[in-house]
Amino acid sequence: MKAIFTSLLFSLTVFVATAQRVVADCTVTFAIATDDGNADKDVTESLKASTKTVYIKGNDSRTDLVSPSFTQTLLYNKNSGSAVILREFGNNKFMTRLDNAKWAAENKKYEGMTVSLSQSETKTILGYECKKAVIQMKDGSNFNLYYATAIVPSVKEFEYQFKDIPGFVLEYEAEADNKKIKYTATKINISPVPASKFDLPTSGYRLLN
Repeated sequence: MKAIFTSLLFSLTVFVATAQRVVADCTVTFAIATDDGNADKDVTESLKASTKTVYIKGNDSRTDLVSPSFTQTLLYNKNSGSAVILREFGNNKFMTRLDNAKWAAENKKYEGMTVSLSQSETKTILGYECKKAVIQMKDGSNFNLYYATAIVPSVKEFEYQFKDIPGFVLEYEAEADNKKIKYTATKINISPVPASKFDLPTSGYRLLN
């Protein structure tokens, strides 16, 4: 009986230690930079002046990318698999609606990618222990990321390449203009996100197909 009790207690301890918390309300801010020493100074400074903010609430997500030259907002709904992209260039505002099929087509470049999870390489980001993963694209290019193992967002598919990552991605690489760009979380707030953050504008935007 004692052995059975000890075994159950050990199993419970392991479960508690490894159980993930699903985060269904949060705001995460990312800093943007490039490690490319050959990058143009203006590009480097523009990236440093840019931010990315992710809002998650239940099955909805919103991603704001703000730079000195443009603003882009991506609204994604997990239930429908659809998205809306809002772009602003000065006084010009554009809206693109993507249903489930169009959203998949938008992310077609990630088809055939493979994800390798490291069990040994870790780093701490915002107090969370993060494990390393490597995404290999079908063209052979590789991108590193680090994800928190203790938490997982209630919506992951808005970052299509992270949909199979078993945690909350707090640092990652992406490519733009043939340069690797690094996004690193600098703040995470788990306070409730106002539902109004996910309202679509009713005027002022030109609808693009």
